[in-house]
Amino acid sequence: MNQEVANTPRARVQVPHPYLCLMGLYLGGFAGMYSETALNIALPQLSQAFGVGVALVQWLVVGYMLAIGIVLPFSSLLMKWFSARKITLFALGSFFVGSLISAGAGSFEMCLAGRVIQGVGTGLVLPLMFAMVLEVIPPHKIGTAMGMNALIIMSASAVGTTLAGVIIAALSWRWVFLSFAIILLIGMVFTVRFLVNPYELTRPHIDAVSVLTSVLGFGGIVLGMGLSSLCGWTSAIVVCSLVVGVASLVVYARRQLKLEVPVVDLRVFAVPGFRAGALCVMLNFGVILSALYILPQFYQNSMLLAVGLAGMLMLPGGIVNAIVSMLAGRVYDRIGARIPALIGFGLTIVAVVLLLTAGPAVPVPFVVACHVLMMVGIPLAMSPCQTHALSSLPPRYSSDGSTMLNTLQQVFGAVSTALATFLLSVGQASSLAGGSGSVQAFAQGSHWGLTFSLVLAVLAFVVALRLKKGPAAKDVSAESADFAQAPFAAKLADLMQSEVYALRESDSVLDALRLFSDKRISGAPVLDEKGGLAGFISDGDIIGALSRQDPTVSFYAVVTDPDKGDFSSKLEALRGITVGQLATKSVVSVDLSARMTDVCTLLSQRHLKKMPVLKDGRVVGVINRSDITGYAVTRYIELGA
Repeated sequence: MNQEVANTPRARVQVPHPYLCLMGLYLGGFAGMYSETALNIALPQLSQAFGVGVALVQWLVVGYMLAIGIVLPFSSLLMKWFSARKITLFALGSFFVGSLISAGAGSFEMCLAGRVIQGVGTGLVLPLMFAMVLEVIPPHKIGTAMGMNALIIMSASAVGTTLAGVIIAALSWRWVFLSFAIILLIGMVFTVRFLVNPYELTRPHIDAVSVLTSVLGFGGIVLGMGLSSLCGWTSAIVVCSLVVGVASLVVYARRQLKLEVPVVDLRVFAVPGFRAGALCVMLNFGVILSALYILPQFYQNSMLLAVGLAGMLMLPGGIVNAIVSMLAGRVYDRIGARIPALIGFGLTIVAVVLLLTAGPAVPVPFVVACHVLMMVGIPLAMSPCQTHALSSLPPRYSSDGSTMLNTLQQVFGAVSTALATFLLSVGQASSLAGGSGSVQAFAQGSHWGLTFSLVLAVLAFVVALRLKKGPAAKDVSAESADFAQAPFAAKLADLMQSEVYALRESDSVLDALRLFSDKRISGAPVLDEKGGLAGFISDGDIIGALSRQDPTVSFYAVVTDPDKGDFSSKLEALRGITVGQLATKSVVSVDLSARMTDVCTLLSQRHLKKMPVLKDGRVVGVINRSDITGYAVTRYIELGA
């Protein structure tokens, strides 16, 4: 038994209680997704309270997702500038403040402003939640942990309407926003107490053009789609927003592929497994947001049920959703993503088709049953597809993959909600023009919107056919672009650390010690005045300098010697020594084009922990032994060795 424990793969960052470490992010993610769907049932009350129409009040949903879509692409970059704890506390804090603003709003504009601030918080929490799982959860439990993520997201999305309906019936819509604040306050306590900081803060250069094109691209598309139901597709503002959005995204994508340190590394899309999984997630998220946007309003405006009862009728589906989400991750760990995804999308298609037959006089249990069936299908596909996408990526792309997956998911969710609103309005107007009453007209409009959900579910089923068969451990071994024809055919550029911490020859040894301590590294290349490689200095070189000052004792004897002043004087003497004087001049380096077998040979024969990687004579990265061993362990795990 002890041998099994010893051989069990460990998490990249080991913490005593991984799920307590993630709890602050879990609560933030729950609040974010709860907030995303809770207002669906409150829209009629909010429309009446602020005196605005359906096309405008839906911006409390679309505007929230617009803010998420704008912020999300920068989360990966922010993780390299600020600690996970600081980002999480800022995200939960901004969400908390935004919730209080909306709760106390006296006008639609003030409520919308609060919603946008809430979106900023959610946009930072969601990708960090997925990325942290890959850091603190052991590889053989990642599927289950991703299932927990899906449970939080999907249950919050499904139960949000029930909770909001009960709160509105018992109190008022303002307490819906206050309920967000209570959850976030608890999340901040867990974050301060348990969250760790697993990422190295490299603080790369922030490209202004990337920031601008990202905001214009993702924001323009969501803005154009959101305004379509209010202004019409042919209006100047809608057309201009969509054109600017698409053009900006093209510029953004091309620039990311050229930058040495992109805001988001779009090479994640070179991995077929990530592409297929991400597309399934996007389509599935579009289905749930469009369907759950329409269904609560169908209960109220077509079946004429009270808001509290409508919320309670959403509860059975929410409970089933929570159970299936919890089990879906374990299913992935055993059989992979393809089978549960196909079954899930198939059940969703059946449920939506049945809902398309529902009218104002349909029995309530029929609609509830359709919702329950949908809440079996959607989570059954969601978690396996998410895990399939992220597990297909090499470790160095995990944060970029998480950021991109969540960005596309939220942007597509906002677009889906906007299109569902547009189709609902058009279908309702068409029915009213034909002489139907308001109840029947809303039912027809709901059918138009649900037809869009059906199209998304069918497309998702087709894409799911491209997911790899087999158990999770072998699911991605041959799909990653890093492995080309063979599972272990990785390139040096994929494994090296591209963010190089270098020192100048004129820097002091104290500067080197500070760099090693701040960045938690053991060595760094030394550059000359022209930026060329002049040497390499490690903590071993500095330790060697200390020991050479008194060759009769080792370094360990010095630091344990009660004569602290003697050791202090030796450290003080290092202040006058430059890095250039102490660095090893005959540096073993490797060219970027070298084969990995050659790299391993050099590291082994020269007994090196790391080597600088050169391109055209300049340092472009550092390859570590740990990068190679970590990669090898991951591949063996994925191959089921």
